[in-house]
Amino acid sequence: MALTGRAGLLAALAAIVVLLAPAPGLVVTAAALVLAVLVVADLLLAGGVRGLRFERDGERRVRLGQPVTIGLIVDNPGSRRVRGVLRDAWQPSAGAAPRLTRLDVPPRERRRLVTTLTPTRRGDREAVAVTVRSVGPLGLAARQRTFHVPWTVRVLPPFLSRRHLPARLARLRELDGRHPALVRGQGTEFDSLREYVVGDDVRSIDWRASARRNDVVVRTWRPERDRRVLIVLDTGRTSAGRVGVAPVPGSGPSGWPRLDWSMDAALLLAALASRAGDRVDFLAYDRAVRAQVSGASRTELLSSLVDAMAPIEAELVEADAAGMVAAVLSRARRRCLVVLLTDLNAAAMQEGLLPVLPGLSSRHMVLVASVADPRVAGMAAGRGTAEAVYDAAAAERLRGERREITAVLRRHGVEVVDALPEDVAPALADAYLALKAAGRL
Repeated sequence: MALTGRAGLLAALAAIVVLLAPAPGLVVTAAALVLAVLVVADLLLAGGVRGLRFERDGERRVRLGQPVTIGLIVDNPGSRRVRGVLRDAWQPSAGAAPRLTRLDVPPRERRRLVTTLTPTRRGDREAVAVTVRSVGPLGLAARQRTFHVPWTVRVLPPFLSRRHLPARLARLRELDGRHPALVRGQGTEFDSLREYVVGDDVRSIDWRASARRNDVVVRTWRPERDRRVLIVLDTGRTSAGRVGVAPVPGSGPSGWPRLDWSMDAALLLAALASRAGDRVDFLAYDRAVRAQVSGASRTELLSSLVDAMAPIEAELVEADAAGMVAAVLSRARRRCLVVLLTDLNAAAMQEGLLPVLPGLSSRHMVLVASVADPRVAGMAAGRGTAEAVYDAAAAERLRGERREITAVLRRHGVEVVDALPEDVAPALADAYLALKAAGRL
């Protein structure tokens, strides 16, 4: 049982009457008795909440930043009208609205209420509880009960870099020879013969075919297909740092985690590679395998990836580079392109990846992609005060360490992409296309 604000108001009025009455003892007894009778009568006349039944309907998946509506059906099998308020409580990051909803369900009828979710974080957002307060006809007392009505909405990565896909697909068509601007003399698979034109690479001339045709002809090439691309996502502590400006409203003023920027880049690369005819697998690792996708078809690849990525959170532990390399080698026995999305942190690289990198780069083509912090460039430009100069010196030292690590990786035959948050996805796609065009996959 719960007393309403109206009951409190009546109690306050009764107290005023008692203070002004000539015989306060008798008045107090009478007022208390009347108020108690009214409250009990109102409580007895209020619709029962114990027998209410609930059902949910709506979406189970939504992209981060997009709203989704969840229906809640309230069934009243009792003989009295249930009238009052209902609260459908969710996890705070689900962004549920409205907080309270007016409820009026006649006996043996049902009503459908709607809650709108605007999630601010990836992962599984769950309904916590449904609380119903049924108020009596006088509005003095209410019956209240909390129910567990489960429902889970999986919030998927938004894949904001999708806007870069058409331009990269156009470049891929050029490499494939399906566009008038055919890239000549590149690739690794022979495509066809055609007449020589000024500007062609003389190394592409097929002298035997030219002798048979009494004309100079050249070979055209196309990128190899059906190669394997293994995308490895580092979910260790360095992926938890927030950088850039969060592109999804409500995600926080301090930017997106590196992990989310890396996921966005991985999705663009996966979409591009699958369109290029390559097989794409995915692995998320820190000290254990957090998620993996293997053998997905081209039509199912993106949905499988976003579903696997959705619940992944950065683990505040140092990534086990040796274990990560072992996991990669156990899954990729034939030569493939291994794309490692991690941070170019000098200390973590020197103690973790660099000692075990030769064993990986000797068997596979390795590409390391990292998300740079734009605040470092801003700090490096500061000069006005002594504090700004110290910050600039620290920023320059950090940039120098990243350049040194990049040089070391390239000496091991590793390709490196180090770009700002908004640029890392298209830069990674461009690096993949460059490797494809050079026939290095």
